[in-house]
Amino acid sequence: MVAKQPFEQVVQLHGATVLRVCRAVLGVEEAEDAWSETFLSALKAYPELAAEANIEAWLVTIAHRKALDLVRSRGRRAITVSALPERVSTLGLPGEGEPELLAAVAALPAKQRQAVAYHFLAGLPYQGVSSILGGTPEAARRAASDGIKSLRAAIDVKGESR
Repeated sequence: MVAKQPFEQVVQLHGATVLRVCRAVLGVEEAEDAWSETFLSALKAYPELAAEANIEAWLVTIAHRKALDLVRSRGRRAITVSALPERVSTLGLPGEGEPELLAAVAALPAKQRQAVAYHFLAGLPYQGVSSILGGTPEAARRAASDGIKSLRAAIDVKGESR
């Protein structure tokens, strides 16, 4: 029987990946909320998780669901300010100092943004991406490919204008 690692170690090992996925799907403003909600839910369910389970995929799935909950809640609440201030992460995790790339990722269509985040940032295979997003692995591969192509074009255009 395989012993499970302490939950604190799970957070340390996979916290950065979950935050990158949340930032890619939601943007910087709501990513930390989704990150916190992901680990609160995971903490409650962790004792029942099988010791041989793929913890990273499990956490990315929870993060995906929490991110979708936040996206849905956006449509149900009023925004009372004209512009949101940019919040700098206090966690010191990857994603800081790359505003052009984050803006380009945020401009992608939802399916492409999610496919890029789950495959390239979280490292999930296309089979896993397709099970989260729905559809086939080929569709997930295509969405990720189109997203990367759009990112390269956006970055090249910005690079030429300098």
